[in-house]
Amino acid sequence: MKKFSVATLLGLFVFVAVLGNFSFATVRLADPRVRQAIAYAIDVDTICETLLEGKASPADCLIPDKDWKAEGLNDYKYNPAKAKQLLKEAGWDSNYVLDVVYYYGDQLTVDLMTAVQAYLADVGIKMKFRKLEGDLTTLLWTPPQDPAKGPSAVNWDLAYAGISALTLHEYYNRFRSGASSNSHTPTDPELDRLIDAINATADVEEQRKAFIELTKYENEVLPEIPLYYQQGFIVESKRVNRKGIPYGNEQFAYDWRIIDWDVQPDKNGERILYTNGGPVEFFEGPFVNPGTSQLLYLKLLFDRLIIADEKLNPKKGQLASEYSVSEDGLTIEFVLRDGIKWHDGVTITPEDVKFTFEYYAKVPQLNAVALFTISCLKGYDDYMMGKSDEITGIVIDGNKVTFYFEKLDPNALMTFSQWPPLPKHLLENTDPLQAQRASYWQRPVGSGPFIIEDVKMNNYVTYVRWDEYWDKGSGNIEKIQSYPSGESDPNLVVNTEAGKVDFAYTKSVEQASALEQINHVTLIPFDMRFTRLFYVNKFPTKDEL
Repeated sequence: MKKFSVATLLGLFVFVAVLGNFSFATVRLADPRVRQAIAYAIDVDTICETLLEGKASPADCLIPDKDWKAEGLNDYKYNPAKAKQLLKEAGWDSNYVLDVVYYYGDQLTVDLMTAVQAYLADVGIKMKFRKLEGDLTTLLWTPPQDPAKGPSAVNWDLAYAGISALTLHEYYNRFRSGASSNSHTPTDPELDRLIDAINATADVEEQRKAFIELTKYENEVLPEIPLYYQQGFIVESKRVNRKGIPYGNEQFAYDWRIIDWDVQPDKNGERILYTNGGPVEFFEGPFVNPGTSQLLYLKLLFDRLIIADEKLNPKKGQLASEYSVSEDGLTIEFVLRDGIKWHDGVTITPEDVKFTFEYYAKVPQLNAVALFTISCLKGYDDYMMGKSDEITGIVIDGNKVTFYFEKLDPNALMTFSQWPPLPKHLLENTDPLQAQRASYWQRPVGSGPFIIEDVKMNNYVTYVRWDEYWDKGSGNIEKIQSYPSGESDPNLVVNTEAGKVDFAYTKSVEQASALEQINHVTLIPFDMRFTRLFYVNKFPTKDEL
């Protein structure tokens, strides 16, 4: 009996659907052959070597970690003839114009969209592209009311974006049916099963097996179109001495020990470290994304319960002097340090910890990693439905706070190493549904080694060493001067040339190439889980139902 591939079977299903209840337009991107054709049509190897100047590598699935994906994945090498064949088999309407959106503000993205447009035109796919402005969360990630049939709640066909993943699970949980930001992928029982499997165990080898099975299915069906993996880049001036402290993934919190760094005095004898990452309108909270360049302040102002090493593996206690995990992974206990304080002098207590994670639970669009951890706690559902005024799985006993889980979260320790406790006494009367609007984020009071001395929005922020910090460190940095920046910060190169940057990081290839030419700084590439891709909207529109 002849065996058919998963993609062929899904293609047949789509064909039957076309003959049944749906119009052709409904399924134009729901057919995996069309998605495969798009992948074959784009010469990603050439894009990586030319536009990206060799600072990226083609992707064969979402995750870059070789040991965690199936061997022999189809890399969809440039093959326009194959693309045309697949489009013919799928019955592609050559008059339809794909609507492709992006949100990056750099010229490189425009050049990339222009190249993709030309590649697709060569195989008979028309395409227009446009930059989204405004409320990107709503425009990109609003899910449909019906996660199986739609209609779509967003207005695009392909969205060029990047996934900056703290954990491997973060790449895929967003594709599960009904996920809070799944605006693009209708219910696929097999995909849901495979995603559930990667979340079902804390055993590393069992997780690896589950990821291998998932990446094999992903590579054939292409729920998204992965494009390339990208490195990050640290900019470090020759004034800085890190004393051998390892470099890590600068997007996230790790044991970077900035309190041990030395910086050479300036001409006035002051030991000031200059950096980017300053606020424009407010200090962006750690809710949606804890790992963008403008959130550098989170590593200066806040400690976490525990801290990870440079590879983002949980390492040791931070605000917690010690912690323990039960054998089944369903109970995690933290013992807070004695004498730790907020920057306003108020003692940090387990009540702050409990309050924070209950507060995070109600913040809209909370990062998927943190949300999954909190949603696994006992009492979460009752709390969110208003049946209880607390998450009963967070229990305080003296200086201990214990988290009891209803179901396993294999990444719970990662959450506690990245999302910091916040001060209850300053936030308990604010609305988590409008968390970022709280006046607290105009000048946050933290728990970390540096405290805000002065801030002028969209101008600068000055941090000074906090004398009451529990770990004195051995470094000599007295102040940190930070200038405002956002994604693909246009001022980074200018400020670096002017001597206003001693430490920063960027994901921009354009900036990295320019920074390499500046003599008084060193550009240090670092590996990160950052994948550029096209999200594919496979839901029909209202008119197509």
